Amino acid sequence: MVAKIFIDGEAGTTGLQIRERLAGRRDLEVLSIAQDKRKDQDERKRLLNEADVAILCLPDDAAKESVSLIDNGTTRVIDASTAYRVDPDWAYGFAEMDKNQSDVIAKARFVSNPGCYPQGPIATLRPLIEAGLLPDSFPISVNAISGYSGGGKQMIAEYEAAGDEASEYMPYGLTFQHKHVPEMTKYTKLSGAPLFVPSVGDYAQGMVTFVPLQLGQLAKVPSGKDIHAAIADHFAGIKDSFVQVAPYADLAKTPELDPEIYNNTNTMKLHVFANDARAQVLLVAVYDNLGKGASGAAVQNLNLMLGVSAKESLAA
Repeated sequence: MVAKIFIDGEAGTTGLQIRERLAGRRDLEVLSIAQDKRKDQDERKRLLNEADVAILCLPDDAAKESVSLIDNGTTRVIDASTAYRVDPDWAYGFAEMDKNQSDVIAKARFVSNPGCYPQGPIATLRPLIEAGLLPDSFPISVNAISGYSGGGKQMIAEYEAAGDEASEYMPYGLTFQHKHVPEMTKYTKLSGAPLFVPSVGDYAQGMVTFVPLQLGQLAKVPSGKDIHAAIADHFAGIKDSFVQVAPYADLAKTPELDPEIYNNTNTMKLHVFANDARAQVLLVAVYDNLGKGASGAAVQNLNLMLGVSAKESLAA
């Protein structure tokens, strides 16, 4: 049976990438809205209710409106906005978060696609809190850099227009109220919000997240190998995982921390660096903000919901 898919907001960055990944699929029929009817609520409603799965690539308020237009009991939804990411009635679409999360997604009617920035901290911190190596009250800072495509069409246009004058590195969100903080807090299992400092670099796509840990205050200080083993054990039990854990190594630097290394794939690679004498650890995640961070994750979730291979249409 061919599943009907409607991408509401297919002209945006994430929507275009999803459509590109789905091109050529014989098990899908992608429904399209005529360009002159993109703001026609009646036409959007018709397509939303005709679809087996609607993928929403819209701002929060528009995504909520689209959900309200679905008046049948069958259309399933993947929402790429932040509107429902901490909503208990929606499954969180980070399939590798827990060993049963892919099954949760597969059975869900409503799935909230994860934000790009939170996935790295969730992947590295959640296993440590679940293993008891870190208390949920541990003070956490997250630093990250993303390509300018993460800012959507407006930021892409600004960077491309600026050319050589574009900022090489620009931190932002300095009020520490970034929209990704609630989901980062909830799904890492932290009891308090981390201090999150995102930044944008002068390149199109790809990202790295950094979580530094000062462990000396703990009653029992885990070693770097303990930290690495907990993360590796977590992901060893995840079926059809796109998350890889780099071998534990004493390195001063590595080319594997290039933020663009996994562009156009759905791969996420995790690294643990440590100085046990100082009780210091650095957790690093490298992935594509448009791949695993957005459209790749959406396609992975779609595959799970349709009961096909999680890796269909996705480069690892």
